[in-house]
Amino acid sequence: MQAITPHAPSYYAASAKPSPKRPALVGTVQADVCIVGAGYTGLSAGIALAEAGYKVVVLEQAQVGWGASGRNGGQIVHSYSRDIDVIEANYGTKVSQPLGSMMFEGAQIIRERVAKYNIDCDLKNGGVYAAITKSKVHGLREQKALWEKWGHKGLHLIEGKDAVKKIVNTDRYEAVLIDPTGGHFHPLNLTLGEAAALEQNGGTIYENSGVTKIDRGTTAVVHTAQGKVEAKYVIVACNAYIGELEPKLASMSMPCGTQVIATEPLGAKADELIPSDYCVEDNNFLLDYFRLSGDKRLIYGGGVIYGARDPQHVESIIVPKMLKTFPQLKGVRIDYGWTGNFLLTLSRLPEVGKLSDNIYYSQGCSGHGVTFTHLIGRLLGEAIRGQAERFDAFAGLPHYPFPGGRMFRVPFTAMGAMWYEMRDRLGI
Repeated sequence: MQAITPHAPSYYAASAKPSPKRPALVGTVQADVCIVGAGYTGLSAGIALAEAGYKVVVLEQAQVGWGASGRNGGQIVHSYSRDIDVIEANYGTKVSQPLGSMMFEGAQIIRERVAKYNIDCDLKNGGVYAAITKSKVHGLREQKALWEKWGHKGLHLIEGKDAVKKIVNTDRYEAVLIDPTGGHFHPLNLTLGEAAALEQNGGTIYENSGVTKIDRGTTAVVHTAQGKVEAKYVIVACNAYIGELEPKLASMSMPCGTQVIATEPLGAKADELIPSDYCVEDNNFLLDYFRLSGDKRLIYGGGVIYGARDPQHVESIIVPKMLKTFPQLKGVRIDYGWTGNFLLTLSRLPEVGKLSDNIYYSQGCSGHGVTFTHLIGRLLGEAIRGQAERFDAFAGLPHYPFPGGRMFRVPFTAMGAMWYEMRDRLGI
C-alpha cells in the first residue's frame, strides 16, 4: 500500500474535521471531466460540473487540501492581485469591464457553498485593510473609491489611531478600511467540506494519485503511477505544485513560499487584540495578514520566499512581525509554524486558458487566490458546458515568461521585491 503524504504541520491540519482516506487510482476509469488537483480550483470546478450532471474524477497527488488551499491565511479578499484600475490602465475597458463585473463574485460562491452544503469551517464576516503610515492612508481612500465605483457597498474608512484601536488594538495603524463582505475561515475545513460536496454530487476523488503525463486527443488520457483516466475534458488545477507535469505552464510562473504561525489559545486576550474579530491585512507590497481562529488563537502570516524554499525556522521570520503589531504578545507560546507555496506570475494576474481543445488550466493567483479560485472553478464549469464568454475574459489576458527564464526568475524577482520593500519602509 502506498504511503500517505502528510499535511504540513499546521494548526489547520491539527484541527481538521474528520475526512475519509480516499484510495489511490488503480486501473482505468472513464469520466466526462478529469481534474488534476484537489484544491479550491479543482473542487470548485468539480462541484459546478457535478451539479450539472457531469461525471467528474479528481486526481490528487497527496491529500485533499494538501497544497495552498489547506494552508493559506483563511481570508476572504476581493478582486485580484492587480486591482481593476491597473487592469484597465494596462489592457483597456474591453478587458476591465468583464473582469470588474466578477471581482466580488468569488466571496459569494464561498458563502453559497458553505450554506448549501452546511460546511463547518468557522466562517466569520468582516475584513480590514490597514495603513501603517500616513502616506499609505491615501491608498485606502483610493481603494474605497475604486471599489465603490464598481458597485461595492458598505466600505467604511476609519482614520486616527484611537479610532482604529477599537477595531484592531495596535498603535501600528494610521487608518483601516472595513469591508463587511470580507471574512475569514478555516481553510482546510472548507476544502474538506467542498470535497464532500463534490462526492455528494457523484464525483470521485483519488488521493495519492500524482499525475505523470496527459495524452492529448479527442479523448484525453491522464496517467498516474498505477492507473489512468480517460476523459472528454481535463482541467489542470495544480497551481504552485504543478512540478514538471506541464513545462509550458511551469515556465510562465514561479512558486513562492509564505509563512504562517498560530499562537496558543489566547482566551479573553484575543478579544482585546481584535475587538471586531475581523481578519486584517496591511496594504504594503510585502504585506502581513492575521486573524483569530475559532478557538481564539492568533494566526499571523507574512513574508515571501522566492522560489519556494522552506525556511528552517518559520517562527524566526514571523514572530518579529507579530510583535511589531502586538508587542503585548511578547512571550506568548507559538504552537504551530508552517509554510506553503503560492504561484506568482510576471503580470501578477492569473494565467487561464487551454492547452488543447479539451484541456483547460488555471494558475498563478499571485497570493490572491482564495476568492479567485472559487470564481474560476465556476467559469471552468461554464466553459465546459459551452458558455465560455466569462472564461474567455480571463483567457485573453497575456501570459509573460519571466526575464532570464526559469534560471534567473528568482534573483530578478527578489531584486524587484527589495525595491518595493524599501518603499514600504519609507512609507511610499
